[in-house]
Amino acid sequence: MKGFNRPNQLFSLCGLNCGLCPMFLNKNCPGCGGGEGNQSCKIARCSLEHDGVEYCFQCSEYPCEKYEHIDDFDSFITHQSRKADLEKARCFGIEAYNVEQVEKAKILDFLLSNYNDGRKKTLFCVAVNLLDLQDLKAALLAIECKPDMKTLTLKEKSAFVENLLQTAASNKNIELKLHKKK
Repeated sequence: MKGFNRPNQLFSLCGLNCGLCPMFLNKNCPGCGGGEGNQSCKIARCSLEHDGVEYCFQCSEYPCEKYEHIDDFDSFITHQSRKADLEKARCFGIEAYNVEQVEKAKILDFLLSNYNDGRKKTLFCVAVNLLDLQDLKAALLAIECKPDMKTLTLKEKSAFVENLLQTAASNKNIELKLHKKK
């Protein structure tokens, strides 16, 4: 969108964790306000109309009607925690939030590089987005402590990691799938 630019490509103004999105990771999306020719975004347009607020929570009108059903459906990335993530960023500050996002991005890269059997990218992206950092670290520790991990096939490793993430999610009543609009 012309005139809209963001220095922080990890976290969008509307609360998406762009740095953990498969489209962003594949370089098919420049991120929120990155590059030329971005698609029009009603929230980016709104930001420009409100003196270019960097994050919606900084706007005096937040939360507005644009946020009534914002977490209901997903795109390439989960939208399930946008309001919660905006609140977390507001409470702890963008720098602290980004530190966690960078750590999560490293975990996602590790999972995709070592345990993606070609069918787990979406699951890993959703899991890293929705699970707490401590749950993700516990999964990494379980992977590291599995004695026969080096002898397993990629498909077996991938299934083991999927089970770890699904179990962690189930313990928190989190569903690790994208909710597409019908």
